[in-house]
Amino acid sequence: MRGNSVKEWPSGERPREKLLGKGPSALTEVELLALVLRTGTGNSTALDLAREVLSSGRSLRVLGTRTPGELMRIRGIGPAKAVELIAAFEIGRRAQAEPDEEWPIIHSPEDVARYMVPLLRDRTNEVFFVLLLDSKNALRSKVEITSGTLNASLVHPREVYKVAIDQRAASIIVVHNHPSGNPDPSREDTEVTRQLAEAGRIVGIPLHDHLIVAGDRFTSLAEKGLL
Repeated sequence: MRGNSVKEWPSGERPREKLLGKGPSALTEVELLALVLRTGTGNSTALDLAREVLSSGRSLRVLGTRTPGELMRIRGIGPAKAVELIAAFEIGRRAQAEPDEEWPIIHSPEDVARYMVPLLRDRTNEVFFVLLLDSKNALRSKVEITSGTLNASLVHPREVYKVAIDQRAASIIVVHNHPSGNPDPSREDTEVTRQLAEAGRIVGIPLHDHLIVAGDRFTSLAEKGLL
C-alpha cells in the first residue's frame, strides 16, 4: 500500500520521475496539476489535492478561467497555490497564441483568429486589443487597450490611434471578445468600428478589420461589409 507522501511511492509512479523518464504526454491531467501544486495538505498528497482541484473545475479548460478568489474556495488552495495555477494556465494560453514566426503576415481574419482566440476565448470580461501591422501587413505587436465588465468594454479612437501612432503602425486591426458566447456584432460594436475607420482615414492609418471572438468562434466585421 502506498504511503501518504508521494516520495514513498515507487519512483516510476511519482509524477516528476515519470515526466523525466517518459515525457509530459505520459502524465494524466491530475499528475500534471500535482506538479504545479507541488505539495498537498495535512495527510493528503499533491495528487489528492490535484484531484480535488480538477473535480471542482470539471475540466482544465474551465479551471483555467477561475479567479484567485474562486480557486481559494477549494480546500487546500491558498493564495500561493492559486497564483501558481493561474500563472500556469496563462503561460499555456500565451504559448498557444504565440506566432510560429517572429513577424507573421496577416492575410485573412483566420490568421488573426489563430493568434487571438486562444487569448480571448476564456476571458470572463470584455477586453479590447489593437493589433499593429507594418507596411507588409506583418503583425508587429498587440496591445490591450481596455478591460471592461462582463458585457461592456468602452473604447475611444484616441486611445487606439495613440498606440498606433506611438508605435509607427502602418495599419491596424482591432479585436475584442464577447463573454456571452455570441459572436454577432452589437449596435455599439458597429458604431465603434465606424468611428475607428473614420479616425483611421483622417490620420492615415487604416483599420483593416474588427474581429469579435466568442469562445472558439469569431466574426469579421470587414467580411460583413461593416467597414
